[in-house]
Amino acid sequence: MPYIHDIPRSYPSSSTSLSSSASSTYETEKPEPELSPTALRRIFHHESDVLIVGAGILGTALAITLARAPHNRSITLLEKSLKEPDRIVGELLQPGGVSALRELGLEKCLEEIDSVLVRGYEVIYYGQSVKIGYPENAGGGEADKKLWKTGRPEGRSFHHGRFIRRLREAAMQEPNVSVVESNVTDVVKCSHTGTILGVNCLTKGERDVYFGQLTVLADGYASKFRKDYIPRSVVSKSRFWGLELIDAVLPRPLHGHVILGHSAPVLLYQIGTRETRALVDVPEGLESASTKNGGVKGHLRNVVLPSLPECVKPSFERALDEGKLRSMPNSFLPPSVNRFPGMVMLGDAMNMRHPLTGGGMTVAFNDVVLLKELLRPEVVPDLGNTTLVLKQMERFHWQRKGLTSVINILAQALYSLFAAHDPQLTALQLGCFRYFQRGGQCIDGPVGLLAGIIRQPLVLVYHFFSVAILAIWIVLSESPLYKLPLALISGLGIFYKAVMVFSPLIVSELRS
Repeated sequence: MPYIHDIPRSYPSSSTSLSSSASSTYETEKPEPELSPTALRRIFHHESDVLIVGAGILGTALAITLARAPHNRSITLLEKSLKEPDRIVGELLQPGGVSALRELGLEKCLEEIDSVLVRGYEVIYYGQSVKIGYPENAGGGEADKKLWKTGRPEGRSFHHGRFIRRLREAAMQEPNVSVVESNVTDVVKCSHTGTILGVNCLTKGERDVYFGQLTVLADGYASKFRKDYIPRSVVSKSRFWGLELIDAVLPRPLHGHVILGHSAPVLLYQIGTRETRALVDVPEGLESASTKNGGVKGHLRNVVLPSLPECVKPSFERALDEGKLRSMPNSFLPPSVNRFPGMVMLGDAMNMRHPLTGGGMTVAFNDVVLLKELLRPEVVPDLGNTTLVLKQMERFHWQRKGLTSVINILAQALYSLFAAHDPQLTALQLGCFRYFQRGGQCIDGPVGLLAGIIRQPLVLVYHFFSVAILAIWIVLSESPLYKLPLALISGLGIFYKAVMVFSPLIVSELRS
Protein backbone atom coordinates (compact mmCIF):
# COMPACT_ATOMS: atom_id res chain seq x y z
CA MET A 1 0.00 0.00 0.00
CA PRO A 2 1.48 3.39 -0.94
CA TYR A 3 2.49 5.67 1.91
CA ILE A 4 -0.19 8.13 3.06
CA HIS A 5 1.12 11.43 4.35
CA ASP A 6 -0.11 12.12 7.88
CA ILE A 7 0.45 15.85 7.41
CA PRO A 8 0.65 17.12 3.84
CA ARG A 9 3.31 19.57 2.76
CA SER A 10 0.67 21.80 1.17
CA TYR A 11 -2.99 21.93 0.40
CA PRO A 12 -5.33 24.22 -1.53
CA SER A 13 -7.39 26.96 0.00
CA SER A 14 -10.96 27.18 -1.31
CA SER A 15 -10.86 30.96 -1.04
CA THR A 16 -7.73 31.45 -3.12
CA SER A 17 -8.27 33.20 -6.46
CA LEU A 18 -6.63 31.96 -9.63
CA SER A 19 -4.58 34.28 -11.83
CA SER A 20 -3.34 33.60 -15.33
CA SER A 21 0.26 33.56 -14.13
CA ALA A 22 -0.36 30.99 -11.39
CA SER A 23 2.08 28.12 -11.58
CA SER A 24 2.14 26.58 -8.10
CA THR A 25 -0.30 24.88 -5.75
CA TYR A 26 -2.66 27.28 -4.02
CA GLU A 27 -1.99 26.71 -0.35
CA THR A 28 -1.98 28.03 3.20
CA GLU A 29 0.28 26.99 6.05
CA LYS A 30 -2.33 25.20 8.16
CA PRO A 31 -6.02 24.31 7.98
CA GLU A 32 -8.49 26.81 9.31
CA PRO A 33 -10.43 25.67 12.41
CA GLU A 34 -13.83 25.90 10.69
CA LEU A 35 -12.97 23.29 8.06
CA SER A 36 -15.36 20.33 8.00
CA PRO A 37 -14.28 16.76 8.84
CA THR A 38 -14.40 15.85 5.14
CA ALA A 39 -12.16 18.80 4.28
CA LEU A 40 -9.71 17.79 6.99
CA ARG A 41 -9.71 14.25 5.59
CA ARG A 42 -8.95 15.63 2.12
CA ILE A 43 -6.15 17.79 3.45
CA PHE A 44 -4.42 15.53 5.96
CA HIS A 45 -5.11 12.07 4.54
CA HIS A 46 -5.69 12.89 0.85
CA GLU A 47 -8.99 10.99 0.95
CA SER A 48 -12.07 12.14 -0.97
CA ASP A 49 -15.40 10.84 -2.15
CA VAL A 50 -14.37 11.67 -5.73
CA LEU A 51 -10.83 12.09 -7.00
CA ILE A 52 -10.71 13.81 -10.40
CA VAL A 53 -7.59 13.87 -12.59
CA GLY A 54 -7.64 16.80 -15.00
CA ALA A 55 -8.94 20.32 -14.33
CA GLY A 56 -10.10 20.92 -17.88
CA ILE A 57 -13.61 21.46 -19.20
CA LEU A 58 -15.23 18.27 -17.97
CA GLY A 59 -13.12 17.63 -14.86
CA THR A 60 -13.66 21.10 -13.39
CA ALA A 61 -17.38 21.23 -14.19
CA LEU A 62 -17.88 17.76 -12.69
CA ALA A 63 -15.96 18.70 -9.54
CA ILE A 64 -18.17 21.74 -8.95
CA THR A 65 -21.39 19.86 -9.73
CA LEU A 66 -20.72 16.92 -7.42
CA ALA A 67 -19.52 19.24 -4.64
CA ARG A 68 -22.76 21.23 -4.60
CA ALA A 69 -26.14 20.22 -3.19
CA PRO A 70 -27.78 17.79 -3.43
CA HIS A 71 -24.57 15.75 -3.86
CA ASN A 72 -22.31 17.50 -1.32
CA ARG A 73 -19.47 15.13 -2.15
CA SER A 74 -15.91 15.74 -1.03
CA ILE A 75 -13.82 16.36 -4.15
CA THR A 76 -10.09 16.52 -4.89
CA LEU A 77 -9.24 17.94 -8.31
CA LEU A 78 -5.69 17.29 -9.54
CA GLU A 79 -4.11 19.19 -12.41
CA LYS A 80 -0.57 18.98 -13.77
CA SER A 81 -0.34 22.76 -14.30
CA LEU A 82 -2.68 25.47 -13.07
CA LYS A 83 -1.25 28.01 -15.49
CA GLU A 84 -3.85 29.44 -17.84
CA PRO A 85 -3.87 27.10 -20.88
CA ASP A 86 -3.12 28.45 -24.34
CA ARG A 87 -4.81 26.22 -26.96
CA ILE A 88 -6.28 26.70 -30.42
CA VAL A 89 -9.34 24.47 -29.93
CA GLY A 90 -12.11 24.42 -27.33
CA GLU A 91 -13.00 28.00 -28.20
CA LEU A 92 -16.57 27.71 -29.48
CA LEU A 93 -19.46 26.58 -27.29
CA GLN A 94 -22.59 25.63 -29.19
CA PRO A 95 -26.05 26.67 -27.89
CA GLY A 96 -26.64 23.17 -26.49
CA GLY A 97 -23.48 23.60 -24.43
CA VAL A 98 -24.50 27.07 -23.25
CA SER A 99 -27.83 25.61 -22.13
CA ALA A 100 -26.05 22.82 -20.21
CA LEU A 101 -23.69 25.33 -18.60
CA ARG A 102 -26.68 27.30 -17.34
CA GLU A 103 -28.30 24.12 -16.03
CA LEU A 104 -25.13 23.47 -14.03
CA GLY A 105 -25.19 27.01 -12.61
CA LEU A 106 -21.89 27.92 -14.29
CA GLU A 107 -23.06 30.50 -16.83
CA LYS A 108 -21.10 33.26 -15.04
CA CYS A 109 -17.91 31.59 -16.25
CA LEU A 110 -18.72 33.08 -19.67
CA GLU A 111 -18.51 36.59 -18.23
CA GLU A 112 -15.45 38.84 -17.94
CA ILE A 113 -13.48 36.90 -20.57
CA ASP A 114 -14.40 39.04 -23.61
CA SER A 115 -16.52 36.23 -25.02
CA VAL A 116 -18.41 36.77 -28.27
CA LEU A 117 -21.97 35.79 -29.18
CA VAL A 118 -22.30 33.21 -31.97
CA ARG A 119 -25.59 33.27 -33.89
CA GLY A 120 -24.87 30.65 -36.51
CA TYR A 121 -22.62 30.03 -39.50
CA GLU A 122 -21.74 31.34 -42.92
CA VAL A 123 -20.73 28.61 -45.37
CA ILE A 124 -18.68 29.85 -48.33
CA TYR A 125 -18.34 27.42 -51.23
CA TYR A 126 -15.95 28.55 -53.97
CA GLY A 127 -16.99 32.18 -53.38
CA GLN A 128 -20.74 31.54 -53.00
CA SER A 129 -22.14 31.96 -49.51
CA VAL A 130 -25.19 30.92 -47.53
CA LYS A 131 -26.19 32.00 -44.04
CA ILE A 132 -27.01 29.21 -41.61
CA GLY A 133 -28.45 30.82 -38.50
CA TYR A 134 -29.37 28.86 -35.41
CA PRO A 135 -33.06 27.93 -35.77
CA GLU A 136 -35.83 29.50 -33.74
CA ASN A 137 -37.86 26.30 -33.53
CA ALA A 138 -35.60 23.27 -33.51
CA GLY A 139 -36.81 21.22 -30.58
CA GLY A 140 -36.90 21.85 -26.87
CA GLY A 141 -39.68 23.28 -24.75
CA GLU A 142 -40.70 26.76 -23.70
CA ALA A 143 -38.22 26.69 -20.82
CA ASP A 144 -35.37 26.24 -23.29
CA LYS A 145 -36.57 29.11 -25.47
CA LYS A 146 -36.58 31.49 -22.49
CA LEU A 147 -32.82 31.02 -22.17
CA TRP A 148 -32.17 32.99 -25.34
CA LYS A 149 -32.49 36.78 -25.10
CA THR A 150 -33.01 37.22 -28.85
CA GLY A 151 -35.54 34.41 -29.16
CA ARG A 152 -33.01 32.32 -31.07
CA PRO A 153 -30.32 30.04 -29.63
CA GLU A 154 -26.89 31.59 -29.17
CA GLY A 155 -23.46 30.08 -28.76
CA ARG A 156 -20.34 31.70 -27.34
CA SER A 157 -16.74 31.83 -28.50
CA PHE A 158 -13.74 32.87 -26.41
CA HIS A 159 -10.10 32.30 -25.58
CA HIS A 160 -9.97 28.74 -24.26
CA GLY A 161 -7.56 29.57 -21.44
CA ARG A 162 -9.67 32.41 -20.08
CA PHE A 163 -12.72 30.17 -19.88
CA ILE A 164 -10.74 27.42 -18.12
CA ARG A 165 -9.44 30.01 -15.65
CA ARG A 166 -12.98 31.08 -14.78
CA LEU A 167 -14.07 27.46 -14.28
CA ARG A 168 -11.10 26.80 -11.99
CA GLU A 169 -11.84 29.96 -10.03
CA ALA A 170 -15.39 28.70 -9.52
CA ALA A 171 -14.05 25.33 -8.31
CA MET A 172 -11.76 27.03 -5.81
CA GLN A 173 -14.72 28.85 -4.30
CA GLU A 174 -16.41 25.56 -3.43
CA PRO A 175 -15.78 24.49 0.19
CA ASN A 176 -16.10 20.81 -0.79
CA VAL A 177 -13.40 21.06 -3.48
CA SER A 178 -9.62 21.04 -3.12
CA VAL A 179 -7.70 21.99 -6.27
CA VAL A 180 -4.12 20.71 -6.25
CA GLU A 181 -1.34 21.18 -8.77
CA SER A 182 0.22 17.75 -9.05
CA ASN A 183 1.45 15.51 -11.86
CA VAL A 184 -0.36 12.15 -11.75
CA THR A 185 1.91 9.27 -12.75
CA ASP A 186 -0.20 6.12 -12.34
CA VAL A 187 -3.18 4.63 -10.56
CA VAL A 188 -3.23 2.78 -7.24
CA LYS A 189 -4.96 -0.62 -7.40
CA CYS A 190 -6.06 -3.07 -4.74
CA SER A 191 -3.81 -6.10 -5.15
CA HIS A 192 -6.67 -8.51 -4.33
CA THR A 193 -9.67 -7.12 -6.24
CA GLY A 194 -8.08 -4.90 -8.89
CA THR A 195 -10.28 -2.02 -7.76
CA ILE A 196 -8.71 1.37 -8.42
CA LEU A 197 -8.25 3.20 -5.12
CA GLY A 198 -6.56 6.43 -6.22
CA VAL A 199 -3.44 7.73 -7.91
CA ASN A 200 0.26 8.21 -7.38
CA CYS A 201 1.63 11.60 -8.36
CA LEU A 202 4.44 14.09 -8.03
CA THR A 203 3.70 17.29 -6.10
CA LYS A 204 6.47 19.87 -6.36
CA GLY A 205 8.75 17.09 -7.50
CA GLU A 206 8.05 14.83 -4.52
CA ARG A 207 6.12 11.57 -4.48
CA ASP A 208 2.53 11.85 -3.33
CA VAL A 209 -0.67 9.79 -3.30
CA TYR A 210 -4.40 10.61 -3.32
CA PHE A 211 -7.36 8.33 -2.72
CA GLY A 212 -11.03 8.46 -3.70
CA GLN A 213 -14.04 6.20 -3.44
CA LEU A 214 -14.38 6.98 -7.14
CA THR A 215 -11.47 8.03 -9.35
CA VAL A 216 -12.36 10.01 -12.50
CA LEU A 217 -9.72 10.17 -15.23
CA ALA A 218 -10.40 13.21 -17.40
CA ASP A 219 -6.90 14.05 -18.58
CA GLY A 220 -7.82 15.13 -22.09
CA TYR A 221 -7.01 14.26 -25.69
CA ALA A 222 -3.43 13.20 -24.87
CA SER A 223 -4.48 10.96 -21.95
CA LYS A 224 -1.66 8.89 -20.50
CA PHE A 225 -4.15 6.33 -19.15
CA ARG A 226 -6.27 5.68 -22.25
CA LYS A 227 -4.22 2.82 -23.63
CA ASP A 228 -4.72 0.83 -20.42
CA TYR A 229 -8.49 1.24 -20.13
CA ILE A 230 -9.95 2.01 -23.58
CA PRO A 231 -10.08 -0.89 -26.07
CA ARG A 232 -10.19 1.40 -29.12
CA SER A 233 -7.42 3.38 -30.76
CA VAL A 234 -7.44 7.06 -31.58
CA VAL A 235 -7.59 7.82 -35.31
CA SER A 236 -6.07 11.07 -36.54
CA LYS A 237 -5.77 11.80 -40.27
CA SER A 238 -5.21 15.55 -40.22
CA ARG A 239 -4.24 18.50 -38.04
CA PHE A 240 -5.73 21.92 -37.50
CA TRP A 241 -3.16 24.66 -37.93
CA GLY A 242 -4.19 27.82 -36.13
CA LEU A 243 -3.53 31.52 -36.52
CA GLU A 244 -4.85 34.39 -34.44
CA LEU A 245 -6.01 37.23 -36.69
CA ILE A 246 -6.12 40.74 -35.25
CA ASP A 247 -8.89 43.14 -36.34
CA ALA A 248 -10.08 40.78 -39.05
CA VAL A 249 -13.11 41.88 -41.07
CA LEU A 250 -15.45 38.89 -41.34
CA PRO A 251 -18.13 38.58 -44.03
CA ARG A 252 -20.77 38.01 -41.34
CA PRO A 253 -19.88 39.16 -37.79
CA LEU A 254 -21.02 37.04 -34.82
CA HIS A 255 -21.05 33.94 -37.04
CA GLY A 256 -18.62 31.11 -37.53
CA HIS A 257 -17.34 30.77 -41.10
CA VAL A 258 -16.68 27.53 -42.97
CA ILE A 259 -14.74 28.09 -46.19
CA LEU A 260 -14.76 25.32 -48.78
CA GLY A 261 -12.63 25.35 -51.90
CA HIS A 262 -9.69 23.56 -53.44
CA SER A 263 -8.20 22.77 -50.02
CA ALA A 264 -9.57 21.10 -46.89
CA PRO A 265 -11.98 23.27 -44.85
CA VAL A 266 -10.97 26.53 -43.18
CA LEU A 267 -12.77 27.81 -40.07
CA LEU A 268 -12.97 31.44 -38.97
CA TYR A 269 -14.65 32.67 -35.79
CA GLN A 270 -14.11 35.49 -33.32
CA ILE A 271 -12.63 34.64 -29.93
CA GLY A 272 -12.55 38.21 -28.63
CA THR A 273 -13.39 41.78 -29.54
CA ARG A 274 -10.28 42.10 -31.71
CA GLU A 275 -9.16 38.47 -32.13
CA THR A 276 -10.37 35.95 -34.69
CA ARG A 277 -9.27 32.35 -34.82
CA ALA A 278 -8.37 30.84 -38.18
CA LEU A 279 -8.15 27.05 -38.25
CA VAL A 280 -6.90 25.34 -41.40
CA ASP A 281 -7.28 21.60 -41.79
CA VAL A 282 -4.15 20.00 -43.25
CA PRO A 283 -4.49 16.27 -44.05
CA GLU A 284 -1.54 13.93 -43.63
CA GLY A 285 0.74 13.68 -46.66
CA LEU A 286 -0.70 16.76 -48.39
CA GLU A 287 1.53 17.53 -51.37
CA SER A 288 1.06 21.31 -51.19
CA ALA A 289 2.28 21.21 -47.55
CA SER A 290 5.39 19.16 -48.32
CA THR A 291 8.86 20.46 -47.55
CA LYS A 292 9.65 21.15 -51.21
CA ASN A 293 6.56 23.39 -51.42
CA GLY A 294 7.41 25.38 -48.32
CA GLY A 295 5.76 23.19 -45.71
CA VAL A 296 2.52 24.12 -43.97
CA LYS A 297 3.32 27.81 -44.21
CA GLY A 298 3.73 27.47 -47.96
CA HIS A 299 0.36 25.69 -48.17
CA LEU A 300 -1.32 28.47 -46.20
CA ARG A 301 0.20 31.18 -48.37
CA ASN A 302 -0.13 29.54 -51.78
CA VAL A 303 -3.37 27.55 -51.48
CA VAL A 304 -5.42 28.80 -48.53
CA LEU A 305 -4.84 32.56 -48.70
CA PRO A 306 -6.12 32.95 -52.29
CA SER A 307 -9.33 31.07 -51.38
CA LEU A 308 -10.27 33.38 -48.49
CA PRO A 309 -12.79 36.25 -48.75
CA GLU A 310 -11.06 39.47 -49.76
CA CYS A 311 -11.93 41.18 -46.46
CA VAL A 312 -10.08 38.48 -44.48
CA LYS A 313 -6.91 38.28 -46.56
CA PRO A 314 -5.01 41.28 -45.05
CA SER A 315 -5.30 40.08 -41.43
CA PHE A 316 -4.58 36.47 -42.42
CA GLU A 317 -1.44 37.49 -44.30
CA ARG A 318 -0.25 39.64 -41.37
CA ALA A 319 -0.69 36.72 -38.98
CA LEU A 320 1.09 34.42 -41.41
CA ASP A 321 4.02 36.84 -41.68
CA GLU A 322 4.33 36.89 -37.89
CA GLY A 323 4.71 33.12 -38.06
CA LYS A 324 2.84 32.22 -34.87
CA LEU A 325 1.53 28.92 -36.17
CA ARG A 326 0.32 26.22 -33.81
CA SER A 327 -1.35 22.89 -34.45
CA MET A 328 -3.55 20.26 -32.84
CA PRO A 329 -4.38 16.75 -34.10
CA ASN A 330 -7.93 16.19 -35.32
CA SER A 331 -8.79 12.96 -33.52
CA PHE A 332 -11.65 10.48 -33.57
CA LEU A 333 -12.34 8.07 -30.72
CA PRO A 334 -15.77 6.41 -30.39
CA PRO A 335 -17.14 6.13 -26.83
CA SER A 336 -16.70 3.04 -24.66
CA VAL A 337 -18.45 1.74 -21.55
CA ASN A 338 -16.45 2.16 -18.35
CA ARG A 339 -15.85 -1.32 -16.91
CA PHE A 340 -13.10 -0.88 -14.31
CA PRO A 341 -14.18 -0.90 -10.64
CA GLY A 342 -13.35 2.27 -8.76
CA MET A 343 -12.62 4.33 -11.88
CA VAL A 344 -14.37 6.03 -14.79
CA MET A 345 -12.78 7.70 -17.79
CA LEU A 346 -14.55 10.75 -19.23
CA GLY A 347 -14.16 13.67 -21.61
CA ASP A 348 -11.68 13.60 -24.48
CA ALA A 349 -9.83 10.76 -22.76
CA MET A 350 -12.84 8.54 -23.55
CA ASN A 351 -14.56 10.08 -26.59
CA MET A 352 -13.41 12.50 -29.31
CA ARG A 353 -14.69 13.69 -32.67
CA HIS A 354 -13.30 16.02 -35.36
CA PRO A 355 -13.46 19.59 -34.02
CA LEU A 356 -14.89 20.89 -37.30
CA THR A 357 -18.37 21.32 -35.76
CA GLY A 358 -17.18 22.65 -32.40
CA GLY A 359 -19.12 20.03 -30.44
CA GLY A 360 -16.57 18.87 -27.86
CA MET A 361 -17.46 21.20 -24.99
CA THR A 362 -21.17 20.75 -25.64
CA VAL A 363 -20.73 17.01 -25.19
CA ALA A 364 -18.66 17.52 -22.02
CA PHE A 365 -21.14 19.80 -20.25
CA ASN A 366 -24.10 17.62 -21.21
CA ASP A 367 -22.23 14.59 -19.89
CA VAL A 368 -21.90 16.38 -16.55
CA VAL A 369 -25.63 17.19 -16.57
CA LEU A 370 -26.37 13.49 -17.09
CA LEU A 371 -23.89 12.34 -14.43
CA LYS A 372 -25.46 14.80 -11.99
CA GLU A 373 -28.65 12.74 -12.22
CA LEU A 374 -27.16 9.26 -12.49
CA LEU A 375 -24.85 9.69 -9.46
CA ARG A 376 -27.22 11.61 -7.18
CA PRO A 377 -27.04 10.41 -3.54
CA GLU A 378 -30.49 8.81 -3.43
CA VAL A 379 -29.46 6.61 -6.39
CA VAL A 380 -25.81 6.00 -5.43
CA PRO A 381 -25.49 6.66 -1.67
CA ASP A 382 -22.00 5.14 -1.56
CA LEU A 383 -19.61 5.82 -4.44
CA GLY A 384 -17.49 2.98 -3.10
CA ASN A 385 -20.18 0.57 -4.29
CA THR A 386 -18.33 -0.25 -7.49
CA THR A 387 -21.01 -2.60 -8.84
CA LEU A 388 -23.70 0.08 -8.62
CA VAL A 389 -21.42 2.79 -10.02
CA LEU A 390 -20.51 0.65 -13.03
CA LYS A 391 -24.18 -0.11 -13.60
CA GLN A 392 -24.90 3.62 -13.66
CA MET A 393 -21.99 4.21 -16.02
CA GLU A 394 -23.43 1.68 -18.46
CA ARG A 395 -26.67 3.65 -18.34
CA PHE A 396 -24.62 6.80 -18.89
CA HIS A 397 -23.08 5.30 -22.04
CA TRP A 398 -26.47 4.65 -23.64
CA GLN A 399 -28.43 7.64 -22.30
CA ARG A 400 -25.90 10.12 -23.69
CA LYS A 401 -26.40 8.76 -27.22
CA GLY A 402 -29.26 11.12 -28.10
CA LEU A 403 -26.82 14.03 -28.13
CA THR A 404 -23.35 12.57 -28.44
CA SER A 405 -24.06 10.14 -31.30
CA VAL A 406 -25.49 13.05 -33.29
CA ILE A 407 -22.47 15.28 -32.66
CA ASN A 408 -19.91 12.48 -33.13
CA ILE A 409 -21.39 11.20 -36.39
CA LEU A 410 -22.13 14.67 -37.77
CA ALA A 411 -18.58 15.87 -37.13
CA GLN A 412 -16.96 12.91 -38.87
CA ALA A 413 -19.45 12.78 -41.76
CA LEU A 414 -19.26 16.52 -42.48
CA TYR A 415 -15.49 16.39 -42.43
CA SER A 416 -15.54 13.58 -45.00
CA LEU A 417 -17.68 15.77 -47.27
CA PHE A 418 -15.89 19.08 -46.63
CA ALA A 419 -12.43 17.56 -47.16
CA ALA A 420 -13.58 15.78 -50.33
CA HIS A 421 -10.77 13.96 -52.14
CA ASP A 422 -12.64 11.90 -54.75
CA PRO A 423 -15.45 12.55 -57.31
CA GLN A 424 -18.19 10.99 -55.17
CA LEU A 425 -17.32 13.00 -52.05
CA THR A 426 -16.98 16.14 -54.19
CA ALA A 427 -20.50 15.53 -55.51
CA LEU A 428 -21.77 15.08 -51.93
CA GLN A 429 -20.04 18.32 -50.91
CA LEU A 430 -21.85 20.21 -53.69
CA GLY A 431 -25.10 18.48 -52.72
CA CYS A 432 -24.62 19.62 -49.12
CA PHE A 433 -24.13 23.25 -50.15
CA ARG A 434 -27.12 23.19 -52.50
CA TYR A 435 -29.16 21.62 -49.69
CA PHE A 436 -28.32 24.58 -47.45
CA GLN A 437 -29.27 26.98 -50.24
CA ARG A 438 -32.81 25.62 -50.16
CA GLY A 439 -33.30 27.16 -46.72
CA GLY A 440 -36.10 26.27 -44.31
CA GLN A 441 -35.75 22.81 -42.78
CA CYS A 442 -32.77 22.17 -45.04
CA ILE A 443 -30.92 24.63 -42.79
CA ASP A 444 -32.81 24.44 -39.50
CA GLY A 445 -32.49 20.67 -39.22
CA PRO A 446 -28.73 20.32 -39.85
CA VAL A 447 -27.74 23.37 -37.79
CA GLY A 448 -30.09 22.31 -34.99
CA LEU A 449 -28.22 19.00 -34.88
CA LEU A 450 -24.84 20.72 -34.99
CA ALA A 451 -25.89 23.14 -32.22
CA GLY A 452 -26.79 20.35 -29.82
CA ILE A 453 -30.45 21.40 -29.83
CA ILE A 454 -31.96 18.56 -31.88
CA ARG A 455 -31.00 15.30 -30.16
CA GLN A 456 -32.56 12.74 -32.47
CA PRO A 457 -30.16 10.52 -34.45
CA LEU A 458 -32.89 9.62 -36.96
CA VAL A 459 -33.16 13.30 -37.91
CA LEU A 460 -29.44 13.20 -38.75
CA VAL A 461 -29.94 10.08 -40.89
CA TYR A 462 -32.80 11.80 -42.73
CA HIS A 463 -30.82 14.96 -43.57
CA PHE A 464 -27.62 13.14 -44.50
CA PHE A 465 -29.29 10.90 -47.03
CA SER A 466 -31.44 13.77 -48.28
CA VAL A 467 -28.15 15.46 -49.16
CA ALA A 468 -27.04 12.27 -50.93
CA ILE A 469 -30.27 12.10 -52.97
CA LEU A 470 -29.94 15.78 -53.91
CA ALA A 471 -26.33 15.19 -55.00
CA ILE A 472 -27.51 12.33 -57.24
CA TRP A 473 -30.28 14.52 -58.68
CA ILE A 474 -27.76 17.25 -59.51
CA VAL A 475 -25.60 14.77 -61.41
CA LEU A 476 -28.57 13.38 -63.33
CA SER A 477 -30.18 16.75 -64.11
CA GLU A 478 -26.96 18.33 -65.33
CA SER A 479 -25.98 15.44 -67.60
CA PRO A 480 -26.90 15.43 -71.30
CA LEU A 481 -29.38 12.73 -72.32
CA TYR A 482 -26.78 10.70 -74.16
CA LYS A 483 -24.69 10.50 -70.96
CA LEU A 484 -27.60 9.40 -68.78
CA PRO A 485 -26.33 5.79 -68.36
CA LEU A 486 -22.99 7.09 -67.08
CA ALA A 487 -24.82 9.56 -64.84
CA LEU A 488 -26.87 6.72 -63.36
CA ILE A 489 -23.68 4.81 -62.60
CA SER A 490 -22.21 7.96 -61.00
CA GLY A 491 -25.39 8.32 -58.96
CA LEU A 492 -25.07 4.78 -57.65
CA GLY A 493 -21.44 5.51 -56.78
CA ILE A 494 -22.46 8.62 -54.84
CA PHE A 495 -25.08 6.72 -52.84
CA TYR A 496 -22.62 3.90 -52.15
CA LYS A 497 -20.05 6.43 -50.93
CA ALA A 498 -22.64 8.04 -48.65
CA VAL A 499 -23.41 4.65 -47.14
CA MET A 500 -19.69 3.89 -46.71
CA VAL A 501 -19.15 7.21 -44.93
CA PHE A 502 -22.18 6.97 -42.65
CA SER A 503 -22.55 3.27 -41.79
CA PRO A 504 -19.21 2.74 -39.97
CA LEU A 505 -19.96 5.79 -37.83
CA ILE A 506 -23.34 4.37 -36.81
CA VAL A 507 -21.73 1.02 -36.00
CA SER A 508 -19.05 2.74 -33.88
CA GLU A 509 -21.78 4.36 -31.79
CA LEU A 510 -23.74 1.13 -31.33
CA ARG A 511 -20.75 -0.75 -29.99
CA SER A 512 -20.11 -0.66 -26.25
